[in-house]
Amino acid sequence: MASTRAFEPTDSSVIPRYSEMATFMRAARVEIAEPLDIALVGVPLDLGATYRSGARHGPAGVREASRLIRQVNPTTKVNPYRMCNVGDVGDAPTHPLSVERSVELIQGFYERVHAVGATAISMGGDHTVPLPILRAIARNGAVGLVQIDSHPDTFDEFMGTKCNHATFVRRSIEEGLVDPRRVIQIGLRGTRYGDDDVEYGASVGIRMITMDEYETLGRNGVCDEIRRVVGDRATYVTIDIDGLDPMEAPGTGVPEPGGISMRDLQMILRSVTGLNVIGADICEVAPPLDPTGITCINAANLMFELACLVAVARTGKRQAVAPER
Repeated sequence: MASTRAFEPTDSSVIPRYSEMATFMRAARVEIAEPLDIALVGVPLDLGATYRSGARHGPAGVREASRLIRQVNPTTKVNPYRMCNVGDVGDAPTHPLSVERSVELIQGFYERVHAVGATAISMGGDHTVPLPILRAIARNGAVGLVQIDSHPDTFDEFMGTKCNHATFVRRSIEEGLVDPRRVIQIGLRGTRYGDDDVEYGASVGIRMITMDEYETLGRNGVCDEIRRVVGDRATYVTIDIDGLDPMEAPGTGVPEPGGISMRDLQMILRSVTGLNVIGADICEVAPPLDPTGITCINAANLMFELACLVAVARTGKRQAVAPER
């Protein structure tokens, strides 16, 4: 049970969804201080994106869409607000003209979150965002990585730079933040520039599941692979929204046809309840590219699923079991 009423979320059955300030999942707006357990963070950065921009508006768009979120997971029965102190701590600072300076500022912000013992669930921002987060929380030992994505993000350089949304996995491995043998990438697809990024992943031991293999394994087989690869040790979860099919997430910089359905991704996350999740993010949500708003709605729902995973990981309450498959 959450220890203080300061973290009580806004109840949409009492206060209309269109009322009050928008926060992630209607959580309380709080400062970075104990006894915060789960910190919901926005990271408005898209200087690392190399095609269509707009992900800097992701946090604002998803906060607004979060008005739809209630409090109990319909499948796992998890209520993260009753298990942990959950709060929206605002946005990490960024520099509007420098990706390098932004990465430094973001890392410093997450070091503050980590210092008070809170687990961060973040809304980017482009897929540069996980690198400074991992630098802040994984300096004492490499962690596992569950990556939902249409691209592996393992280039050494892209557009002549080493810090962007196509390189974060490679940088994280090189810096000893992520154990490549405990990395699983799900949903890879689309045309490629060549084989360099895929060959690098294979050479260091990354488990790469293309959409072709996804269809062969099936959803349950993918869940089994996640558990096999990351095991019960510390694991970070990152979701590039372009891992979803663009029919369900058109608001993203590099949409790739033939992706994961929202229903499948919901059930994958619910089925791995109990993983030792020590942080998570959703990136590449670009509201200006989606006049329908469905990308932000789906991202808000995925953020709730991640909050449920983290709440179980922090409390060890296994009565919130993964669903039957």
